[in-house]
Amino acid sequence: MAAASSLLSEEQFLCCICLDVFNHPVTIPCGHNFCRDCIAQEWDVNGKYQCPMCKELLYRRPELRVNTVLSEMANHSVEQTRAKAGDVPCDVCTELKLKALKSCLMCLTSYCETHLELHHRLPGLNRHKLIDPVKSLEDRMCKRHDKPLEVFCKTDQMFVCRMCIGTNHKRHHFSPLKKEYEQKRATLERNEAKLQQMIGERRLRIQQIKQSVECSKEDTDRETAGSVQVFTALIRSAERSLAQLIDMIEEKQKTTEKRAEGFIKELEEEISELTKRSAEVEQLSRIEDHLKFLQSFPSLNPLNPPTKDWTEVRVHLSRQESVMRAMAQLEDTLSKEMEKLRADVKLRRVQLHGVDVTLDPDTAHPALVLSENKKRVSCGDVKKTLPDNPERFSSSPCVLGNQGFSSGRFYYEVQVKEKNKWDLGVARESIIRKGHIAASPTTGLWVIWLKNGNEYRALDEPGVSLSLKSKPQKVGVFVDYEEGLVSFYDAAHIYSFTGCNFTEKLFPFFGPCTNDGGKNSAPLIISPVNHAN
Repeated sequence: MAAASSLLSEEQFLCCICLDVFNHPVTIPCGHNFCRDCIAQEWDVNGKYQCPMCKELLYRRPELRVNTVLSEMANHSVEQTRAKAGDVPCDVCTELKLKALKSCLMCLTSYCETHLELHHRLPGLNRHKLIDPVKSLEDRMCKRHDKPLEVFCKTDQMFVCRMCIGTNHKRHHFSPLKKEYEQKRATLERNEAKLQQMIGERRLRIQQIKQSVECSKEDTDRETAGSVQVFTALIRSAERSLAQLIDMIEEKQKTTEKRAEGFIKELEEEISELTKRSAEVEQLSRIEDHLKFLQSFPSLNPLNPPTKDWTEVRVHLSRQESVMRAMAQLEDTLSKEMEKLRADVKLRRVQLHGVDVTLDPDTAHPALVLSENKKRVSCGDVKKTLPDNPERFSSSPCVLGNQGFSSGRFYYEVQVKEKNKWDLGVARESIIRKGHIAASPTTGLWVIWLKNGNEYRALDEPGVSLSLKSKPQKVGVFVDYEEGLVSFYDAAHIYSFTGCNFTEKLFPFFGPCTNDGGKNSAPLIISPVNHAN
């Protein structure tokens, strides 16, 4: 039924007498359909049984029975076109209000599809302004002149009719509704585009925050593992030092006991000798014969046998002094260990900001040789013929990284072993590329260099000579843009530029220096940052 009714127009469900949707439709012998009450009233008034449409005359009044199929189809059509809550009803429909298809600004009336037909057919009505159906059409009329609101007064920011232009809005600025609509619509579209952009930016920011949280969690896990490792190493160092202290105290106790045993043995031997002498003296003292006494007396000389002076002999161990010395040694060991661990922790933290850096061929001096993966650079003996673009260094054998940074923190590492000369650091985007470069923060370079195989220097203002315990195999460069910090590391901290005022993008800077007859032919190699070290 729904499929059949959808093939018929709404007009085919209207009675030509009442011009409304069929109510109990009946079919007369000529085949035309009418409302049962409409055709019955028509025949009662006219007194003859004639079809109002084809004028065919019937000789007797037929029995009128409801066409159930047409009735169901009409009812279905009504349900589809009936004005529901929120719809604009047709102002012409009488009993059953159908949904309006258009509203006329000239007639101030809303029409369904059937009642709108005259506006399409009659020339006079064809010129009327039809719009999508709206309620309260009287609100579109000027209250003063009872004319349609067709103009927008820019001066008073209100809608007026054309008669208002010459009366209470004289010399005001006006705009036709269509033009004002187009302008406001364009503004609305721009605002919508801006809103969508803002929504997109915020969704992107949400993703970035979520990613930051994930990265923070990973950093926290690494920090926790690193801290456990550091403090475990520190505890083990303290335990080793304590064990060494206990061993030393126990060893000293054994030495003291052994020394005391020696003293006791000596004393026992002296006691034995003295006891023997005492017996001899006692025996001599019992002789009353003067001659015999005097004759025996020389045999006791010397009267006192050779003995040691025991008054200064001590076996007491000054344990407090030993413990203090051991504690001082432990403190010194722990201090060195802590310094090493702090350096290790600091290096771990900056390594968390490791970035993947590659070399930019467009900035490379013509004598430089870059690897295919743009991770290695060395200086050749011959200058290549290359385009002298503004980005290229023309005098100093150096090259910049492809990646620039204008915020946040970043860290990268460069292998420098087997090189006798090199320059490393960061450069601002506007660094002079042509002619001699006077390296300093003022000229936009924050670098350290190696010269002559063992002379290290930070090109600060003024320059600072660096004393390194060993020749670095790898140098790390860390930048905190907002903090104004550029730091250099090997296994420990080397040097930091502080209080820097960064105002433009920073790029990694690499200077492999000249080949020096093959003595400095080894390349600078950008190494991947190992966060697990």
